[in-house]
Amino acid sequence: MTATPRETAVTVYVTYQGATGSRFDRTYYVDQHLPLVMQAWRQYGLESVNAFFPAVEQPGTIAICECRFRDEAAMQAAFASPEVPRVMADVVNFTEIEPHRVRAIPL
Repeated sequence: MTATPRETAVTVYVTYQGATGSRFDRTYYVDQHLPLVMQAWRQYGLESVNAFFPAVEQPGTIAICECRFRDEAAMQAAFASPEVPRVMADVVNFTEIEPHRVRAIPL
């Protein structure tokens, strides 16, 4: 039996947790950082990136990025790639909050 794309794709959420008023430049994140991520990791199998923000500013989740990879090997290759330092160095341009990666597992 062959796995369908839905079964092989891997989704990783990059979350930013902070206090009310934490610096997070949404415009820079969407217009600059996410295109950088896509450009850096598309070659390894990153298929899409999406940003989600809370409707109301409050302590806790400031932003979530959904990164969808072709498969497990693509995710591993992207996060081990020589482009990682360039992507991570860009974080200070939109926040001081440390990003955390969480892999989504279907229930």
